[in-house]
Amino acid sequence: MGKLTKFSRSIEGKVALITGAASGMGRATARVLAEAGAKVAATDVNEAGLKETVDAIVEAGFTAEAWTLDVSDADAIKRVVADVAERFDGLDILINNAGISASTPIDHDDYEDGWDRSLTVLLTAHQRMIRAALPHLRKSESPRIVNIASTEGLGATPRSSQYSAAKHGVVGLTRSLSTELGKEGITVNCICPGPINTAMTERIPEENKATYARRRTSLRRYGDPEEVAHATMSLVLPAASFITGVALPVDGGLTIRRA
Repeated sequence: MGKLTKFSRSIEGKVALITGAASGMGRATARVLAEAGAKVAATDVNEAGLKETVDAIVEAGFTAEAWTLDVSDADAIKRVVADVAERFDGLDILINNAGISASTPIDHDDYEDGWDRSLTVLLTAHQRMIRAALPHLRKSESPRIVNIASTEGLGATPRSSQYSAAKHGVVGLTRSLSTELGKEGITVNCICPGPINTAMTERIPEENKATYARRRTSLRRYGDPEEVAHATMSLVLPAASFITGVALPVDGGLTIRRA
């Protein structure tokens, strides 16, 4: 039987570099892409968690290797991206997922330190990863960049201005680079997760999560990291070649709900 479509939904053999892969959405994304046949370069500053991620993928029969990376280190970014491209003979997919949480009132004594750290890890690292990856992505048949932003990049919450400013920056960076790199066939999109069950939210009491979810989301629950990972994967498929500059909420309806 002949094939009716011309665009591929397979990432078999593609090389995907994922930052922040030691836990949460990064770990889930590494697993989802590896299971779909990608060669996964998993990076994180957390060596123990990173090893758990990669070991689970390899034990399941898929391909992944680990690189320890602190995305606040500009020189380390250049070194790791070059190593990944050399090891796997190229790079097709870059997923900027590494992140930290930040919640400090504007008049707090430590606000400036939190501001600098948030912007470095949550925004500056994205452009540094992209700049390091570009020479390799330009050689790919279906180059894809996905930045992980947040619904905080589409709205705002009190006492989270450092985080919100950085995530708004990720959305802006994504949109701008989509126009700049589009002529080369490089798509640049971002995912905006809402309330997700990750290490960043595990300290919130379950009853508080349940109340928040009922009040704010259409689906009345927190999301699973794998649900974000599948949304990310949808943007890196070869068939996603006409999707760029998108800020996709994966939030259970949080951004759309008014009552």
